[in-house]
Order: sequence, then C-alpha cells, then structure tokens
Amino acid sequence: MPEEQVRIAREGSGTVIVAPQGDVDMSCSPVLRTALRGEQDLRPRRLIVDLGDVGYMDSSGLATLVEAMRTAKRNGTRMVLCGMNDKVRAIFEIARLHQFFTIVDDVSKAREG
Repeated sequence: MPEEQVRIAREGSGTVIVAPQGDVDMSCSPVLRTALRGEQDLRPRRLIVDLGDVGYMDSSGLATLVEAMRTAKRNGTRMVLCGMNDKVRAIFEIARLHQFFTIVDDVSKAREG
C-alpha cells in the first residue's frame, strides 16, 4: 500500500476521514499506521476510518486499528470505522473486536455517530 493509497479528507467540523485503498496486510499496514498517527497528531474531534475500498485485512491491520483506537481514546478523539465488507467484518467478529470499536455502515452514519 503505497502512501498514495491512503486517502485523507479533513472536514471543517474537526472530522478527518482516512480511507485506505486495497488490502491492509503485513506489507501495507505500516503505511496506514503512519497516516493514522499523522492525523492523530492533529487531535481531530472525530476520526473516521473508511474501509469501503479494503478487500482484505490481516492481523497486522487489526493491530494498527487497535493502536489507533487506543491513541484516539487517550486524545479524546471519537474514532469510527465504516464501510466494511463481509470478509473484513468477519475478521473483526472472530477477534471480538466489533465490541471494542464503533462500526457503522457508511461515512454519512460515521459523521453522525
């Protein structure tokens, strides 16, 4: 996942949307981790991770998002995941992480929730 494969959109309401493109696996999760850390340094009020263009995620991707959630809680940032396909959602459910994260269907719901 080259750096250009993580799209970032900053909205005036203090919301940042981070949208990785493609698979988030051992070789690509460091790029996502760097993007998330960079955005969290700005201390947004809401961090939305749009997984709509992620076809597959392995345990390194999960670990990256767990780390981001811990940082968000420490910073007082509301972190919301959205756009998961069934395959990615199943990985979260197997690891029981769906209980740890706020997960909604799409970006518009993530802006609300």
